Amino acid sequence: MGGGGSALRVCADHRGGINWLSLSPDGQRLLTGSEDGTARLWSTADGTCCALLQGHESYVTFCQLEDEAAFTCSADCTIRKWDVLTGQCLQVFRGHTSIVNRILVANNQLFSSSYDRTARAWSVDRGQVAREFRGHRNCVLTLAYTRAACVEEAAAGGLLVTGSTDGTAKVWQVASGCCHQTLRGHTGAVLCLVLDAPGRTAFTGSTDATVRAWDILSGQQLRVFREHQGSVICLELVNRHVYSGSADRTVKCWLADTVFTGSGDARARAFDAQSGALRRVFRGHAFVINCIQVGAPPSPGPAAGWRGLVGRPGGEGLSRGAGRAGAPPPAAHAPRPQVHGQVLYTASHDGALRLWDVRGLPPPRAAAPKRSLPRLFSNKVGCAAAAPLQPA
Repeated sequence: MGGGGSALRVCADHRGGINWLSLSPDGQRLLTGSEDGTARLWSTADGTCCALLQGHESYVTFCQLEDEAAFTCSADCTIRKWDVLTGQCLQVFRGHTSIVNRILVANNQLFSSSYDRTARAWSVDRGQVAREFRGHRNCVLTLAYTRAACVEEAAAGGLLVTGSTDGTAKVWQVASGCCHQTLRGHTGAVLCLVLDAPGRTAFTGSTDATVRAWDILSGQQLRVFREHQGSVICLELVNRHVYSGSADRTVKCWLADTVFTGSGDARARAFDAQSGALRRVFRGHAFVINCIQVGAPPSPGPAAGWRGLVGRPGGEGLSRGAGRAGAPPPAAHAPRPQVHGQVLYTASHDGALRLWDVRGLPPPRAAAPKRSLPRLFSNKVGCAAAAPLQPA
C-alpha cells in the first residue's frame, strides 16, 4: 500500500532549497522559487526548464504563475513580474521595507504581505502601489481576496483578509484601505488562512494549534477546531471541504476522497480522507518538503515526455533539480495539501522538484454519511507513521 523508492534521475538546477511552486491555470507550466535567489519555469509536458528568472538579490519566498506572466517575491523586499516566454523581468514592484512573504494576483490587482507589518495592493500594469493596509502590530504572513458579491462590497472594491504574527486576522475594504473587521481569538500567530467566498467565511490556522472559522462581514467567530497538537501551518479549501496541516505532522480533513501531504520527514503521502488509511508513500527527497501541488496530466497523457522518468505507481519519482540542503524554511512555507488531478508535484528544501504519477491509487471508500465537522477533523491523515491509520 505504501510503496517507495529512490528517484530515477536528478538534475542539478536550483542551487538551494525550493520554497514554493505554482502550477499555471492551464497546467502546462510550473514555476519554482528557491533559496538560491532564482525562479525557474518548467514545462509539465517534457520536464525541461523553459526559463531561468534571475534578478532578485535574496531568496525567493513565494511565487504565482498565471497564463501570461509569472510573479515572484523575495527577502530583498521586492516583487517581480516576468514574461513566461522569454524569462525577461517586466516590472519590479518596490515599496516594502522588509521581506515580502506572500503575493496574490486577483481581479487585475497584485496583493502582497510583508514583515514590515503592512499589506499592499498594486497596479499590475503600472507597478505602483494603489493602496496600503496598515494596522497589524507585527509581521503580515498570509492573505486572501474575495471579489464583490453585492452592491456594498462592490463599492468596497472587494475584501482582503490578512493574517499576522500579532495573533489577529483583519478584513479590509480594498477600495478605501479601511479595516472592516479585526478577527480576534487566536492566542498565537496566524500562519495561514483560506476563504469560503460564497459563504463569506474565513478559516484561519495558528501557532495556538487551532483552526477558527469567522464570518468576515460581522467579524463573529463561528467555530473553533482544537484537534491539532501543534501549529497549524497550512490550510486548503477544496469543494467546500477544509484541510489543515500542522507541525504535529497531521492533516485533518472533512469529506473528500484523497488528500496528499508533504512532511518534514522528506516524504509525501496519499491518504484515504474518509478512513485516514495510508494509500501510498512517495520517497526520494532528502529534506523537508516545502510545497506540493496536484494537477491534471499534461496532454496527451500523464507526463508525456517524462516517459520512462515519471514517478511510478509504487511511489518512485523523477527529480528535476537537486541542490544543497540547508536549514528548514519558516513555518509559513509549509506543505499545501491538495486533492485533485493525476500528477503530484513536490518541492523540497533539498533543491529538488519531483513529479509523481498518482494514477492507480486504490479507489477511495464510498462516501460516508455526513457527520459533524469536529468529528471529521479528528481523522489523522498526515502522521509520519507508515502503518495505516484509523479514525480517531
